[in-house]
Amino acid sequence: MKQDVRILLLGEPKVGKTSLIMSLVGEEFPEEVPPRAEEITIPADVTPEKVPTHIVDYSEKEQSDDILRDEIVKANVVCVVYDVTNEETIDKIKTKWIPLVNGDAEKGNKVPIILVGNKSDLRCGSSMETILPIMNQFSEIETCVECSAKNLKNISELFYYAQKAVLHPTAPLYDPEDKQLKPLCVRALSRVFYISDQDNDRILSDAELNRFQKSCFGNPLAPQALEDVKTVVWKNTSDGVQDNGLTLNGFLFLNTLFIQRGRHETTWTILRKFGYDDNLELTDDYLYPELRVPVGCTTELNHLGHQFLQQLFDKYDEDKDSALSPAELRNLFCVCPYMPWGAEVYMTVSTTDEGYISNHGYLCQWTLSAYLDIHRCLEHLGYLGYPILTEQESQTAAVTVTREKEVDLEKRQTQRSVFLCKVIGPRGTGKTAFLQAFVGRNITVCAFSPYAINTVQVSNQEKYLILNEVDVEAEFLKASDASCDVACLMYDTSDPHSFDYCASIYKQHYMESNIPCVLVASKVDLPEVKQLHGMTPAEFCYKHRLPPPLPFSSLFLDSTILTFVMLMVLSLDFCLTVSDFFFSFSPISRHLNGSDMSNTSFWLRVALGSAVVAVLGFAIYRAVARLK
Repeated sequence: MKQDVRILLLGEPKVGKTSLIMSLVGEEFPEEVPPRAEEITIPADVTPEKVPTHIVDYSEKEQSDDILRDEIVKANVVCVVYDVTNEETIDKIKTKWIPLVNGDAEKGNKVPIILVGNKSDLRCGSSMETILPIMNQFSEIETCVECSAKNLKNISELFYYAQKAVLHPTAPLYDPEDKQLKPLCVRALSRVFYISDQDNDRILSDAELNRFQKSCFGNPLAPQALEDVKTVVWKNTSDGVQDNGLTLNGFLFLNTLFIQRGRHETTWTILRKFGYDDNLELTDDYLYPELRVPVGCTTELNHLGHQFLQQLFDKYDEDKDSALSPAELRNLFCVCPYMPWGAEVYMTVSTTDEGYISNHGYLCQWTLSAYLDIHRCLEHLGYLGYPILTEQESQTAAVTVTREKEVDLEKRQTQRSVFLCKVIGPRGTGKTAFLQAFVGRNITVCAFSPYAINTVQVSNQEKYLILNEVDVEAEFLKASDASCDVACLMYDTSDPHSFDYCASIYKQHYMESNIPCVLVASKVDLPEVKQLHGMTPAEFCYKHRLPPPLPFSSLFLDSTILTFVMLMVLSLDFCLTVSDFFFSFSPISRHLNGSDMSNTSFWLRVALGSAVVAVLGFAIYRAVARLK
């Protein structure tokens, strides 16, 4: 909404422009009227809309045509004043003044006009019969007010309507020629309807209407008022009321009726509550609330964010199968101008056997969004109506900014629940298969995603871990690509040049850093070849005090291997104690003890054994090192 209003009064000489201004300010008819009134500023606290208002007079004798053109450009609304007793001043409205104001303006960019019939005290009857054809001819005319500067009739109303034409304009909402809402208005009000329809039955029940009414206007409707509203809609539309609730068509009709009856402020109050500006676009302040994220800190969804997103999931999971089909996902995001999630989401998170996004995968994807691009995440939460439905000031209430990682490392504890692991290695090493195994499936031919996110249990706490696949085409890796909480360096045991890349990357970026690393030997189902490096991978790990390489094969996927790997990675980052390791591993150990290991491949057993030895050995090493 505009911060102030500038009203320009135009019209033929002697129609009473200056008298109207002076009568408003002095609250009495002036005995002496100057040729032109100086610009008047009315403070916000004495205007109906609480907005500062500037009133500008025009005198043909005192001002040039250039000054007039400048004033028209600066004006938010123009009051064309005519004398109700003088037909010539009425004719000049359409032949002179409206063409002067909007002659070169395109449709939709025209300055709103208020017709002001002054000197009504000198005429019996109304001039409206003459004025109506002019109003029908020019769509930019908001209304016509007959008044009298002499007896102060409708003076305040005149300037109220002028203010209203600026603050609650008709042009963006309604096409008077077609007598219907404009497409942008329909789009905006449809979003309002879908957000307010909290049970997703395409009907606004009495409870939903009252919650909507309270959110926008502060108070619910009385039961009789609700019935009266539905009765009006039912009488005028064939499908506006269904199952004693308001349909989308009924909701749109109701707003059309408000506008046709001159109650634009009602529709504008609704639209502005839901974040819209005068052009019916969501404002930047609404979509992108300020959120400061210091260097070294990360962003996570908190319990308020998770609660809102879970309610949204439940609303659109129409078949209650704890998953969102593609159609259900499109319905969830129907209030967004574009689909936020592309095909790559199905490679990023866990899905059901049917290929649908599971409830767990849905929350993982939101967690990934909040971590990687918090401003885009806030934008999407804004589209979905987070501040309205939760009655929070902005979407930032759904987000926690973590403390700096250096402080966590210093204190050897963290409140963070989301961690980033870079999976780095030459192309063809098997990184994509590794990521896909982490979300519980074999690699499939689908849209590529460089990310995978899932949860792991660490000391009875659920943590989100993001795996980010990074290809190494040469020995050089950008610092931004190396930055992470933990690094997983992967090499191909069947490629003699593969480990050399990992060794080089480790020396360049991780040997002198506080970022813990783990090596993964992939494709262990293939014949192993000697790595063309100065030492074997095992010797390299021993020299640099790294855990032994962990074997991995996409042919023998078992989630327990990946869980062991991730537990180790997370544990390395924050120096958990040996008892923490045993406690974290115990559920997996119980799972393995109860499973049929006789059919498990040799390499699977090697991998599990290696993981356990590596984790426990490295934990003991770190514990002993701290005691020295």
